[in-house]
Amino acid sequence: MVRFKNRYVAVEVKPEKSSKDFKKLSGKELSRQILCVVSRLHGEFGLAAVRHGFSVSYCNEITHIAIIRVRHGPHKIVTSSFPAITSLGNVQAKINTLYVGGTLHQCYKMILKHQKESLLKLLPSIKEEERLFFEEEFLNLGGFLTKKQRDK
Repeated sequence: MVRFKNRYVAVEVKPEKSSKDFKKLSGKELSRQILCVVSRLHGEFGLAAVRHGFSVSYCNEITHIAIIRVRHGPHKIVTSSFPAITSLGNVQAKINTLYVGGTLHQCYKMILKHQKESLLKLLPSIKEEERLFFEEEFLNLGGFLTKKQRDK
């Protein structure tokens, strides 16, 4: 019996400034676009290596952050394909790699740290009524981390 190692890639999808209609980030659309670009750049071998074990584990529609699970080894093919992605659906966007890790928990911790930094930059520019909403949405990671772990 062989144990397959996975890599988890935390990515941020940044829409172009002219794209105001980029509201919903779909994990299905993201995975379809990544597999399409991998096929175009690395051919059938690259697609076959990546497809087994590939999935979008987490996708936040508000913060545009996703976690992609891919097997160890082919994760280099996936991460090298990110610069070639120029659109998701009909919206011009680019994908930035935030973190590549061996466990899902480490990716969530890194995303939480990234979100806290983003929230600190954003807080001075928003109204007092909206602050609680933004704090809750930015620091919500789909119930993975408990409140005690988020407060660390």
